[in-house]
Amino acid sequence: MTRPLRFAATLYCTVFITAMAAQAHADGTVNITPETGVFEIQTDAGVQTISRNQDEANVVSGEWARTSRPCPNFCIQPMQPADGVTTIGELELIAMLQDPNAMVIDSRVVANFEGGAIPGAVNIPYTQAADRLDELGCELDFDGFICTGDAVKPVALYCNGPWCGQSPTAARRMIAAGFPAEKISYYRGGMQVWRMLGLTVTE
Repeated sequence: MTRPLRFAATLYCTVFITAMAAQAHADGTVNITPETGVFEIQTDAGVQTISRNQDEANVVSGEWARTSRPCPNFCIQPMQPADGVTTIGELELIAMLQDPNAMVIDSRVVANFEGGAIPGAVNIPYTQAADRLDELGCELDFDGFICTGDAVKPVALYCNGPWCGQSPTAARRMIAAGFPAEKISYYRGGMQVWRMLGLTVTE
């Protein structure tokens, strides 16, 4: 290809891509991934959808806009709260919400949960996490729980954000009570990052 033709082809591609981007912007489509704007999940209340806020001027406000909470108690959490636990992001969490064999657990106290949660999440406060392992497929035993076999569900824990210690504490207490660490995922971003991305919140 000659230089003028190469230049023309490059210019055409640039104009085409720019036009496509402008069209996507004009459509107001704030997708979750390039191909997907909405995910459906099955919950006890029926099918719910997860999408992003379509208002491109939307900002996080109120408590969720705060950057500086006093430490302690609100200290930045490690990326991995315990050995064997896997830290995940939003897309992996949504995949677990869609998996009928997995459970997403909101580890926050009830008042936090009732103030808005991730659709499809089950509220097991961190103070109760070690006592409710039977809900996750473990068998109750005289000495506690037996958490072996295929019945034990993979779980994802989250709380208010990277500064929140509720889900890391829940993970450590569950492991101490016999729940396998390799079955635990930790969504470190929590509600603050979930809201920052404009994702659906139950109110």
